[in-house]
Amino acid sequence: MPTAELALRLLLTGGTIYASPTEGQIKDGVVVIRDGKIAAVGPRGSVRVPEGVPTLDCSGLTIVAGFWNSHVHFFERKWADAANLPAPELAGQLQAMLTRYGFTSVFDTGSPWENTRRIRDRIESGEVPGPRIRSTGEALLGKGWLPPAPILRALGYMQFSTPEVENADVALAAAKKILESGTDGLKVFAAAPSPPFAPLPDGVIRAAVGEAHRRNKLVFVHPSSRDGLLAAVEGGVDVIAHTTPDSASWDEPLLAAMRRAKVVVVPTLKIFKYQLRHDRASLGESRARTGVAQLRAWVASGGVVLFGTDVGGMDDYDTSEEYALMAEAGMTFRQILASLTTAPAEKFGDSGRLGRIAPGHVADLVVLSGDPSQDVRAFAAVRYTIRDGKLIHGTEFRRAPRSVP
Repeated sequence: MPTAELALRLLLTGGTIYASPTEGQIKDGVVVIRDGKIAAVGPRGSVRVPEGVPTLDCSGLTIVAGFWNSHVHFFERKWADAANLPAPELAGQLQAMLTRYGFTSVFDTGSPWENTRRIRDRIESGEVPGPRIRSTGEALLGKGWLPPAPILRALGYMQFSTPEVENADVALAAAKKILESGTDGLKVFAAAPSPPFAPLPDGVIRAAVGEAHRRNKLVFVHPSSRDGLLAAVEGGVDVIAHTTPDSASWDEPLLAAMRRAKVVVVPTLKIFKYQLRHDRASLGESRARTGVAQLRAWVASGGVVLFGTDVGGMDDYDTSEEYALMAEAGMTFRQILASLTTAPAEKFGDSGRLGRIAPGHVADLVVLSGDPSQDVRAFAAVRYTIRDGKLIHGTEFRRAPRSVP
């Protein structure tokens, strides 16, 4: 962990800065961090640089705001008994899955809530470095949709109970129980996760959404199919947690309904190939292409995208392919940057303090080895991850010779 001195003052010098997705590039830039906040940002010569402050030399590197991963899970067995995991082991797992890829904030969209709460508590206490964690807790499923225990074990997942909702009354009671336990939102499966994608009974989604919105909490949905997606949109959900590559293309009537509902989409394109990794390569490629086409249609229609990978649901944590697939869907470098920074900050109510490199904002930063404006895969080449002005990934510091004035 960084020392107390590093938490107070830190300089990033010499890098190319993208302060937000809409602002111009700052070359040979300087970021001044004081007490966990951005104190100043700008080109060298326009920013007063304090002497004697620990410095990250970012020459030849790129500096952007801290990333959000808006679709993760903490239900792999390695997260079990989180309260008692040795701190170095827990920190290593968080780094391998999240902080080494620049994530300073994540939204867990389905895991055993009390265990995930323990992970969050240990991070927020300062015991282990890690991202901010928001969570929906256990997802609401239709009856019999949870895979049997042998399949969960084979997938490497923990066994935990999750609400099975048969009607609107049961859904309302389950939603109340989850939200009263302190979660940050709800997750609902609109249809069974495997063919023939049986839908939830009528009224279930609307009952759960109504309770969440009464408490000013968002609802994520796993749509599974086009019909599930449309039912979720009509039921008032906020975040579509996947595209639907096992269904037809997203046509204009569906896109129009999504736009009217002001939903955002977390595409999770890479996982569609990952899930078929034991099948013929052409099957996974075909499924991914469908997801890419659906995302392309959504972006072309003006839809908002949040970055997310479903890590934890898959154990291949590398984000580079996700970025490449998003670019294949027509997303520009700046649109992808928005999906990582300003778009989730706005959707989750944090735009006043997160998502941009601006004076007064929280000092959540990512330093990249390359320039993603030239190759979007560079978003995955993270040299340093900084949260609240503290280094949580990367270790190379240059100390100025004099003490902090």
